[in-house]
Amino acid sequence: MSYLNFDKEELVNLEYSLQHEFLRTNRSGAYSSSTLAGCNTRKYHGLLIVQLDELDGGKHVLLSSLDETVIQHDTQFNLGIHKYPGEFYEPKGHKYIRNFEIDTIPKVTYRVGGVILTKTRMLVEHENHVIVKYTLEDANSPTTLRFKPFLAFRNVHQLTRANMVANGKFTRVKNGIKMCLYEGYPDLYMQFSKDPDFVPVPDWSRNIEYMKERSRGYEYQEDLFVPGYFELSIKKGESVFFSASTEVCDPGSLKKQYKIEKERRLPRDSFVNCLLNAAQQFLCDRKDGKDLIAGFPWYESIPRQTLLALPGILLSQSEFAVYEAILKTNLGRLKDGLLPKYAGLPSDYDAADAPLFAFQTIQALTPFKEKKELWKSYGPAMKEILSSYKKGTRFNIHMEPNGLIHAKQDGVALTWMDAYIDGKPVTQRGGFAVEINSAWYNAVCWALELAESAKDKAFINEWSAFPELIATSFLEAFWDDNHGYLADYVDGNYKDWSVRPNMIFAAGFSYSPLSREQKKIILSKVRNELLTPRGLRSLAPSDLQYKGSCVGNPDQRSAAVHMGSVYPFLIYPFVKTYLEVHKAGGLSFVKQIMAGFEEEMSEHCVGTLSEVYEGNPPYTARGAISQAWNVGGVLCALTALEKFGETS
Repeated sequence: MSYLNFDKEELVNLEYSLQHEFLRTNRSGAYSSSTLAGCNTRKYHGLLIVQLDELDGGKHVLLSSLDETVIQHDTQFNLGIHKYPGEFYEPKGHKYIRNFEIDTIPKVTYRVGGVILTKTRMLVEHENHVIVKYTLEDANSPTTLRFKPFLAFRNVHQLTRANMVANGKFTRVKNGIKMCLYEGYPDLYMQFSKDPDFVPVPDWSRNIEYMKERSRGYEYQEDLFVPGYFELSIKKGESVFFSASTEVCDPGSLKKQYKIEKERRLPRDSFVNCLLNAAQQFLCDRKDGKDLIAGFPWYESIPRQTLLALPGILLSQSEFAVYEAILKTNLGRLKDGLLPKYAGLPSDYDAADAPLFAFQTIQALTPFKEKKELWKSYGPAMKEILSSYKKGTRFNIHMEPNGLIHAKQDGVALTWMDAYIDGKPVTQRGGFAVEINSAWYNAVCWALELAESAKDKAFINEWSAFPELIATSFLEAFWDDNHGYLADYVDGNYKDWSVRPNMIFAAGFSYSPLSREQKKIILSKVRNELLTPRGLRSLAPSDLQYKGSCVGNPDQRSAAVHMGSVYPFLIYPFVKTYLEVHKAGGLSFVKQIMAGFEEEMSEHCVGTLSEVYEGNPPYTARGAISQAWNVGGVLCALTALEKFGETS
């Protein structure tokens, strides 16, 4: 039996199947995604979405979907499904679905009378190429398959309408055709493993609706171009392969290529393997080096999230070379000691916490590399960051005489809680932020440890007095015995005592100014007010500003995303600290926490973790359907649990 199971009786129920999505990627920015029913509910869904650096650097939907029709005795059974205005779905192919499996790759089984047809899809690594395999498992009569492609040729963030500019001309190629709707786009080659008939019937399918976009407050209707249809006969037991690619393929090699790609895939036969499989999907190659895509379907690289995600994404799979390549790609983006909020896009260098998180990312390499070697490789970048923060850099980020980092500029959110409404931060948190300063303390201490191993006397002489100063100032600024936890940020004489998860960073770093007893108190506070089965809330429900639901238009979601929404990546510093403080006594509780994440493997986007979850039960997934730092954080927590079990 498959690890990922879906209610077969519910697959024909659109309320069920449209809420479950799947995703495949290929390490070059391309991806394929839809729902279990095959009905696209997002403008970001499609059979082939590719990264087009030569156009605008964004992702573009080339082939939105491929509708299949089974024909027997001149009777047609349409397997496709699209939503149109008025809650109208046509055709209603979902009613023929009998099973959905996703052990290695998504596999759908259709039953039409005596016909049993299976469909699987595979993205080719490092190519803008998807292969779909159709197998006629059973049939009592001669069977014909008809395929109708729905073309978009648009950026994932946009929608298209019927127009006179689209080029509906096609050119025949071996076992198929090629088309290019608009200038600047590559040709799309649609080919089969056997020669089909292509019947040109150019038309626009109008007013297709995407229900997820409507619920998120965006435009949600578009027209897709249908150039005609392909037809071919298929025998019982026969498999036919369809290829959509930006390069012409050899139809005779599709079967072999499909097999090779399938053998590369990690089976999703356990909780951990689902996460490891999901982790591989964030890897990508860019012009400036290897990197991580922060999340699908709409994110690119976010250095802050990349640095926090890396240990779980790659060290859990012993991918040391790729880990360091991605780390160096991101450190190569340093400017004045800062990293950009977004990579590959015009972006401000206003992520005040990101460069300090890099020290933790380097620390994770300690079990695998000598400290002298780490200092040689990363010392220059570490020195640049520390020096810039010490003397002051952009956005008024600088070290105060008390040794703490002050980061505040009106109208700019400098921490990871960086949502905006009408250009104004929802949670600005200006001044001394608790996670920035705990990361600063960890960074200075860690750099000194490496410098001492390499006998870098100049660095040691400059920085050796700072750890004590920073630790003392940190406790004076953030700790209060009466509150029993850390202030979230300090701005002048104001101390913000909102119960937020940022205090867990201070407890979780390898170097912490907190005592064991203080960590224990913080853990209790976080456990009682922030912990959920999906991670830590961004704000306690007891707070008057708490928002337990994250729905509505963009402004409504921005107002809620850091005011109560749950983030799975935060579970790692909590679990790490909990095991360090409670030791064997905390093992059972941590196992129970981690078991809660397993339920999510068959929900929302199957086999992965979403961007955020609602703060109120049942903790519904929201935002992007797969987020790197959440997958990485949970993998890190599982690794910490496993290591503790081995040593306890």
